[in-house]
Amino acid sequence: MQFIKYFGNDAYTNIAMDTWLLYNLKPQEAVFSLWQNKNAVIVGRNQNTFAEVNQDYIDEHDIQVVRRVSGGGAVYHDLGNICFTFFVPVASSAEVDFHKFVKPMYDALREVGIDAQITGRNDLTVDGKKVSGNAQRYAGGYLMHHGTLLWNSNVETMVRSLNVADEKFISKAATSVRSRVGNIKDYAPAGLSLEKFWEALQYYLSDEGKDREYVLSSAQKQSIIDLRNKQFASWDWNYGRSPEFDFNNHRKFDAGAIDVHANVDEGLIKDIVFTGDFLGVRDWREIKDRFINRPFNANVIYDILQKNVDGQYFGAIDNRELADMFNAKTEQKL
Repeated sequence: MQFIKYFGNDAYTNIAMDTWLLYNLKPQEAVFSLWQNKNAVIVGRNQNTFAEVNQDYIDEHDIQVVRRVSGGGAVYHDLGNICFTFFVPVASSAEVDFHKFVKPMYDALREVGIDAQITGRNDLTVDGKKVSGNAQRYAGGYLMHHGTLLWNSNVETMVRSLNVADEKFISKAATSVRSRVGNIKDYAPAGLSLEKFWEALQYYLSDEGKDREYVLSSAQKQSIIDLRNKQFASWDWNYGRSPEFDFNNHRKFDAGAIDVHANVDEGLIKDIVFTGDFLGVRDWREIKDRFINRPFNANVIYDILQKNVDGQYFGAIDNRELADMFNAKTEQKL
């Protein structure tokens, strides 16, 4: 197969490139790419981003959050992980079969000495542990099949990024993930580094180096960057496209307890209610409209609270702590 080189480790760019190639490459034969993202959470097309990520941890550790166009669940990427994508001409979506399109990577892993197995619908495992997850999207006669290969990914960061959990549960969660997820490095032949593993995969998938690079033009590359900036690096796509959901959170402060209730649609607050025994000097309902149709985002909430701090609507409760309540896990509306 011919291969395409991605531009670097920026997740916004790489996910945009996946999408652009699906809709615009139109190859006559299958084309593949191996690529990496720096620390990032990639959420599925139909997921509620607010419910999938630990926003406090994401913000603190500069982890990118990007929505892809394929379905499936949220995944964590880092430089201990190799991503792969196949672009394959397929006459009809009825011909799409996960097993068929997982097999090229299965064959490649076994060729380099990894005793991989295909399990379930779309997973690759080694010694019973998942080392790869896959997703697909079909459009206009072409299938994009992409996935991950966990070489030496940071499991603790994965857990903290993908789950909103109390600190006391983090260790237990990481242990649980390690029992189900494996790093290929632990099962690789002696002396096989990530770089050599990458080279071996590239060599095998390109018919032992006989198939050459598919080189994109400058105009094509610019179109990908434009798509990155317009869509995949935008809050509207990555958060605003989340399904409608109801948000509820409770917290007890020294200055009183507060319950927050909000309805969120397309990432924007449509209704909000604060209840509790906090000692507000003025009625918070005076500023309710200032929250409506604003992004469901803790920093946006904080800015609104700070602009109205003189009203003491929530008494002595710290505005930063109150705004951080909006980083908690959400409940999707059924």
